[in-house]
Amino acid sequence: MKALLIDDERIARAELRRLLGAHPEIEIIGEARNGKEALEQIAALAPEVIFLDIQMPGMSGFELLERLDEPPQVIFTTAFDQHALKAFEANALDYLLKPIAPERLANALTKLSPVRAVPVAPATTLAPPITPLDRVFVRDGDRCWMVQFSEIVLLESEGNYTRVFFGTNKPLIPRSLAVLEERLDPAIFFRASRQHLVNLRAIERIDPGISDNLIVSVKGGHKIDMSRRQSLRLREMMSL
Repeated sequence: MKALLIDDERIARAELRRLLGAHPEIEIIGEARNGKEALEQIAALAPEVIFLDIQMPGMSGFELLERLDEPPQVIFTTAFDQHALKAFEANALDYLLKPIAPERLANALTKLSPVRAVPVAPATTLAPPITPLDRVFVRDGDRCWMVQFSEIVLLESEGNYTRVFFGTNKPLIPRSLAVLEERLDPAIFFRASRQHLVNLRAIERIDPGISDNLIVSVKGGHKIDMSRRQSLRLREMMSL
């Protein structure tokens, strides 16, 4: 499994490289000293897992994840245990406190999935389509999540931002709804209105509105009044 080490401390990277030497299944394909270098190497090398320090100058580990459309698997490495709760809210595979104990590293590696995450596309190429199993990193204040698109029931446009509804959460992400729509599977995510994309698998009921419009109810109690045109499209798609 291809791994990228991201840490601003050379000694910390060298020690992690030494520890990973006992695990031949992990191939270290690069190192990054800061968020800028990490973004470039993730795009160029497509690692399947990143070992990510949280506190780095210029861009924190969490800020780095916010820049990635589909982050790879993440194992945090840091000397600051107060970040532990936030890291696990981000659905990191594990959280390793420096100095890293060999047995803790070995345990973290058992949690890696053999399924390769979709790499972030370089700016010079077309971005790959987002599938329901792809993930997006979401942060709202001090809380962070790594959310699979299949868990999202509704996306709502708020200017150049999009509010993401999953579970009981509804944070904003710095991506426009139009950008997300271009990459989401239209067989799963349907443009219900100018402001809304709904997960068709999350629809709980469809009620008639006025003038042949439909009102769609999705999980979580959200209701969207659809336009006549989109109502007709939905009827055709779902044979209503």
